[in-house]
Amino acid sequence: MTAFRQAVGAPAGELAERYARVRAASLSLAAPLSAEDCQVQSMPDASPVKWHLAHVTWFFETFVLERFERGFAPFDPAFRVLFNSYYQAVGEQSARAQRGLILRPTLEQVRAYRAQVDARMAGLLQARGEEPEIASLVTLGLHHEQQHQELLLTDIKHALSTDPAHAPYARRWPIARVQPASLRWFGFEGGLVEHGHDASLDGPFCFDNETPRHRSHLGPFELASRPVSHGDWLGFMDDGGYRRPELWLSLGWDWVRAGGRTAPLYWQQRDGRWFSHTLQGLVEIDPYTPACHLSYFEADAYARWAGARLPTEVEWELAARSLDSRAGHFADRAVFHPLPASQDAAAGPVQIFGDVWEWTGSAYLPYPRFRPWPGAVGEYNGKFMCNQFVLRGGSCATPAGHVRASYRNFFPPEAQWQFSGVRLARDT
Repeated sequence: MTAFRQAVGAPAGELAERYARVRAASLSLAAPLSAEDCQVQSMPDASPVKWHLAHVTWFFETFVLERFERGFAPFDPAFRVLFNSYYQAVGEQSARAQRGLILRPTLEQVRAYRAQVDARMAGLLQARGEEPEIASLVTLGLHHEQQHQELLLTDIKHALSTDPAHAPYARRWPIARVQPASLRWFGFEGGLVEHGHDASLDGPFCFDNETPRHRSHLGPFELASRPVSHGDWLGFMDDGGYRRPELWLSLGWDWVRAGGRTAPLYWQQRDGRWFSHTLQGLVEIDPYTPACHLSYFEADAYARWAGARLPTEVEWELAARSLDSRAGHFADRAVFHPLPASQDAAAGPVQIFGDVWEWTGSAYLPYPRFRPWPGAVGEYNGKFMCNQFVLRGGSCATPAGHVRASYRNFFPPEAQWQFSGVRLARDT
């Protein structure tokens, strides 16, 4: 587990405090929801909130307590199968598409499960939290839970979108308007560049798929100053973007026709005006905010329509590292960051962290000399390196402190329900 063991340097007390803070954040995200809300599963790719709350707890019980707790006994032996996601080395899993049919345990029983595991974890961290292997696994578990916090929001958003009244997740969820900004281009010389996780730049923790740091050669390129906005996307639609097969990959055009798609996910037109389902219900499209819930197919088609392309993940990382990382993406934030008062004064691309995950043109593949973590946790990333594309940058739903330039998210090209958008690139 050397890929993230170096992440552990804090005293056990600090790790225990972080454990409590991250675990409390999950319950806070679920607080606005009813038991019925937490049970629903709106599609096979999404999971019920109740399942998310239980699965992240299962992670700590299975990978930490089962291994290191003296006299270990599971909270409920049945949970080992019910809340296992895809870890074949651990044993069987319940069918992903049927997680919404797990009626027992109830939400209250899941909360009791969390409370009991948290109490046991507190005791273990107090007694042995400075041991490197325990600290490493707990650190991984906390980042895993933060991933599921984002999934909790994306999944409940999809579920609530199926409600005829477009029920909001929470009225308090902020949506900040941004200032109008023309799209500009920033040039990068390329050359031989290093990329991948660097603890001095990205912080001590990383997932195994961010390693090892290595070199790649880039030609000169330009990156757009901001993500594609809703207003930009309306231009694509008005120009027949969803009706022109020459703009689409073959699989993408099949996807458009099979789904009868004419607009991004969550969009609907009423009296000639476009609206979108958001976490605070149905709202009118803001033309200046980043377009999101786009598939790779849509991102690629838009880039072709715009006479540009998607950046590679190496290009994206080089550009991200060229920026001042104090842009506020680790602080509490609104859904979309406001642009600088004068974009002309910006030193480089803006809104690159924490607004929308940005599709790249890079297939999700291992870095040279990549090795997954040993043991069952080695199933975390490496085995999914097939038929998926890399996204970078984090989204408005990514927890604060969970974003870094080396982070590699990945989804299949048809995925839309994540907060995914597009930033253009082009050759110089």
